[in-house]
Amino acid sequence: QLQLVESGGGLVQPGGSLRLSCAASGFTLGDYVIGWFRQAPGKVREGVSCISTSDGRVYFADSVKGRFIISSANAKNTVYLQMNSLKPEDTAVYSCAVASIGYCSAIGMRSTTNYAHWGQGTQVTVSS
Repeated sequence: QLQLVESGGGLVQPGGSLRLSCAASGFTLGDYVIGWFRQAPGKVREGVSCISTSDGRVYFADSVKGRFIISSANAKNTVYLQMNSLKPEDTAVYSCAVASIGYCSAIGMRSTTNYAHWGQGTQVTVSS
């Protein structure tokens, strides 16, 4: 049974950092793409970043490029999203999900239907 569990969210001041974790079970990271999405109140869910550990492909939305880093620890079957220089507009529920190889791209992340087995999400609040 494929399952993803997010953790690491919280309250942080503008300019601060958080590291989110997406722990996978029931499958091997290398066989899939893991994507991070976020949804702020009243807004549609948007793709933030993804990683394809089999070929090293990564993607970042323009809004987070240069501030967020995505990585994987295959031995732990976990993907991390390091978020630096956080802004109030980064406030959202962050969720991870699984997609087939080939969907780690701007186009692939444009439609949430390309991803499945969503985790429960973790709240990130950036506020002073």
